[in-house]
Amino acid sequence: MKNKLFLLTFLATALFVGTADAVCPVCTIAIGAGLEGMRMMGVKDVISGIWAGGLTFSLIGWTANYMHAHGIKSKFWYFLNPVVYLVLLCSVYFIPHGHPIVQWWENCMWGVDQFMLGAIVGAVVFVLMELWYMRIKRNHGGHALFPFQKVVMPFVGLLVATGIFWLIVSYLPKFGIILC
Repeated sequence: MKNKLFLLTFLATALFVGTADAVCPVCTIAIGAGLEGMRMMGVKDVISGIWAGGLTFSLIGWTANYMHAHGIKSKFWYFLNPVVYLVLLCSVYFIPHGHPIVQWWENCMWGVDQFMLGAIVGAVVFVLMELWYMRIKRNHGGHALFPFQKVVMPFVGLLVATGIFWLIVSYLPKFGIILC
């Protein structure tokens, strides 16, 4: 019953929602789904953090584009936009101790909490891929090289970062290298 209600609600919403001119709505949704899926499967916090950082900066850009499209010119709102999303990202540390998702500094990597490290890496990768996309587009007469390049580039960047950190987390401890 719940699945049918969810499906009906989703379809009704999808039919009546207008288009979004955002950083990357499809990319934002894909990152959010990937993040929740990884958390449910018990993936290491550094890898989940990579996707959380990417999602956060995708939402920051999406909101900024929304404000721009709706004529908001006040610098205060453009300053508040990233602050709000970064506070939301950091709020994961204020979930009471003992919650099965958050493990208050018990999982560290190179002296930094794994989730925080992953979020920083994910944010940097997402921003670098967006900048690279804009450069490619500028060098090709304002056009992407292939359809959905704006979606693919950040997503692939986060996948590569995920792969690198999965290898680090999986294999370095086997060689006696302590991550914390």
